[in-house]
Amino acid sequence: MSEYKKPIPQPTPETQRYWDGCRQHQLWLPYCTDCDQFFFYPRAFCPRCFSWNIDWRQASGKGVVHTFAIQYRAQLPGFEPPYVTAIVQLEEGPRLLTNLVDVEPDPEHVRCDMPVEVVFEDVNDEISLPMFRPAGGNQ
Repeated sequence: MSEYKKPIPQPTPETQRYWDGCRQHQLWLPYCTDCDQFFFYPRAFCPRCFSWNIDWRQASGKGVVHTFAIQYRAQLPGFEPPYVTAIVQLEEGPRLLTNLVDVEPDPEHVRCDMPVEVVFEDVNDEISLPMFRPAGGNQ
């Protein structure tokens, strides 16, 4: 692997299962067994019903672009513009802040409600980052 120059997430006890799944190129989300709902970001209790009965379930990795922005200025070293940041609405319900990859960073190629699927960027032996690309790899 080449040297990774962007910030690297630091898993916490609440997020470790999420990052373990990402390392295996699987998207796992916390799930409340009392109100039968997925949620994100990972935490010890359900943000809807405040239950502590939390399980982890594998998500489909499919969703749609809820909103997006094309970044034309580097905010930190390692981020080479232009690139696309987005909030993806997963089929399971939660929304994730992410990057869109394998798509031209141009409003002609990115749109809200565009179907997307998860892909993973291996940063090191411990961290793989979930990102999303147009479903089926189409632009």
